Amino acid sequence: MPMIQFILNNKTIKTSQNSGMTLLDFVRYEQSLTGTKIGCREGDCGACTVLVGTLKNNEHIEYQSITSCISPLGNAHGKHIVTVEGTNLQDKLTTAQEAMKANYATQCGFCTPGFVVSLTGFALSNSEKNHNNALNAISGNICRCTGYKAIEKAAYQVVEKLQDQKTDNSFNWLIKNEFIPDYFKSIPKRLKDLDVKNIQQPKGKYVSGGTDLYVQQADNLVDNSVHLIAEKDYLKEITFNNNICTIGSNSTVSDLWNNTELNAKLPNLRKYLKLVSSEQIRNMASFGGNLVNASPIADMAIFFLALNSKITITNVEEEKERIISLKNFYQGYKTYDLKEGELIKNITFKLPTDQTFFNFEKVCKRTHLDIASVNSAIQISLANNIISTAHISIGGVSAIPKYLHKTSSFLAGKTLTSKTIIEANDILQEEISPISDVRGTSDYKRLLGRQLFFAHFIELFPKQFTLKDFVQHA
Repeated sequence: MPMIQFILNNKTIKTSQNSGMTLLDFVRYEQSLTGTKIGCREGDCGACTVLVGTLKNNEHIEYQSITSCISPLGNAHGKHIVTVEGTNLQDKLTTAQEAMKANYATQCGFCTPGFVVSLTGFALSNSEKNHNNALNAISGNICRCTGYKAIEKAAYQVVEKLQDQKTDNSFNWLIKNEFIPDYFKSIPKRLKDLDVKNIQQPKGKYVSGGTDLYVQQADNLVDNSVHLIAEKDYLKEITFNNNICTIGSNSTVSDLWNNTELNAKLPNLRKYLKLVSSEQIRNMASFGGNLVNASPIADMAIFFLALNSKITITNVEEEKERIISLKNFYQGYKTYDLKEGELIKNITFKLPTDQTFFNFEKVCKRTHLDIASVNSAIQISLANNIISTAHISIGGVSAIPKYLHKTSSFLAGKTLTSKTIIEANDILQEEISPISDVRGTSDYKRLLGRQLFFAHFIELFPKQFTLKDFVQHA
């Protein structure tokens, strides 16, 4: 059986445990590192947060926070995994631990290790050290008994200490200022020395980040063989060529978040992506996985449908490829045009121009980090206030992530007026078929579909439309 090798805190691990086992269960039950807590087992609460360090360009390590409860053990191969125990100093508190203590930011203490790990990951990250980014770093950590203001103050205290870092991003500065223990200096060399040739993957369920599959099928995946594809190079990278963006299906939401060229073309991209998930999940979740999960409310499926994306499908031997429109991919509830042994290789779409406008909207029970009741996206191109093309998608109102063919076709060639938009909503209502469930009644979802449709135009064209233009239809 192939050996999974990685460094866990300051210890080199070689294990033949099933690669589908969760990283959380391995660190708790096989390594007795019980500071990493079991909470929701769905990636929502952040109590199980750990850091994953990846060796880049064979010289430096990039650390990201993840929720270990839905991460397969095999994805740790060749990485540095840091639990809360791995952040400890000898006989003193780290800067993150001291900040939590000084601001009375802990009560029962169950969630505290996750917050400490996330704040330590923030200190290790390449992101600008400001208050907003610090709060983003702990956005996936939930506390059920302490007022969040105390936790925010702790995060701000960490930021203030990091202000002195200036341009020195070395481990030495962080060690000297008591953010991390000094063994971190040895990790790059030790990772280089590991024998981390690609493990021969067994036949089994394809798994990339696991953020969807481990919520739905954790027991089955833990006990059976899985085929891990997160490290397959041909499924990675974001490239730009002739105004076409190509995103490898193993790319994560964080890869989009951090891509400067894409953020320049879609200036509100981070605003949209913040609605999708917490930082921990953004660091794990792959686009290919989101698309093939085929949830009717899949945020990124809705996002890419409105971009009129195409997907390249390959077989596992990389021998044959075919390209189809994403809007033709979904066939029914949880069914899609993917044959046995096939994978989504990449997603491609045209980059927006000066006359192309894009927006994403989402309504859920809480503002962030929740599944949608209804979500929607639009891409619309204009020439002299005439709509050249429109691509509209909506989730939560059909058995599939829904591309609105009729509504999009109706808008093409029309003058952009409130009358046109109101008429288009009538067609939209005919295209959708919501059902009542835990996220709302069918009538409520119809209302949300209408309101989000109107919201697209108010958001994109604030000088042309206000709520008053649609109030009689609201």
